[in-house]
Amino acid sequence: MSGGASGVRVRLEPWEDSALCLELLRRVNSPEMTSHLGGPESEEKILVRHRRYAELTGPGAGRMYRIVLLEGDERAEGDAGDETAGSIGYWEREWRGESVYETGWAVLPPFQGRGIAAAAAREVARAAAAQRTRRYLHAYPSVGHPASNGVCRKAGFTLLGECEFEYPVGTMMRCNDWRLELWPPA
Repeated sequence: MSGGASGVRVRLEPWEDSALCLELLRRVNSPEMTSHLGGPESEEKILVRHRRYAELTGPGAGRMYRIVLLEGDERAEGDAGDETAGSIGYWEREWRGESVYETGWAVLPPFQGRGIAAAAAREVARAAAAQRTRRYLHAYPSVGHPASNGVCRKAGFTLLGECEFEYPVGTMMRCNDWRLELWPPA
C-alpha cells in the first residue's frame, strides 16, 4: 500500500480473469485514454490483452494489477468505498542489450491529476524489486504526454533521454526513457 506527498493511498490487486478486470480494459480503451498509444484497440485485441494480463504470473515474468484507491482518500464524485482507479503492471523486455522490466499504467479520467498513478508506480516498483531478477524498471511515455512524464518524475524515475520506441507493433513513436533502479549495486 502506498501513499505519496498528496496523501493518496492505493492498493494493487493482481489482475484476474474476471468481468471486473475486462470491463476496466474496455473503459481505458477510449480515444481520450489511448491518444498517445495509437488509439483504441478492437474488442478482439482487448480480449487477447485481458488473457495475456491474467496469465502474466510466473516468477520474475512480471504482473498486471488493478489500481484500487482506498476508502477515505480522494474519490471520484459520488464514489463510496474502495474504488478501481485504473491499471498498472510490469513485464520483462530486452532494452539496449539488457534484460529489464518495463512498466505502464492507465488511470481513469475521474481519478487523474490526484497522484494516484505516481503512488501506483511506487507500489509496482516495490513489487518488481521483490522479484530480484531485474535491476531496472523503465517507463517509455511519449515525449508529448506531460502527465505520464510527470508520473515518472514524481515516482522517482531518472530521465535518461529521448528514444524511438515501437508501440503499437509496427508504429514508431518518440518517447522518453525513464529508469528506476530497483536496488543498489552490490
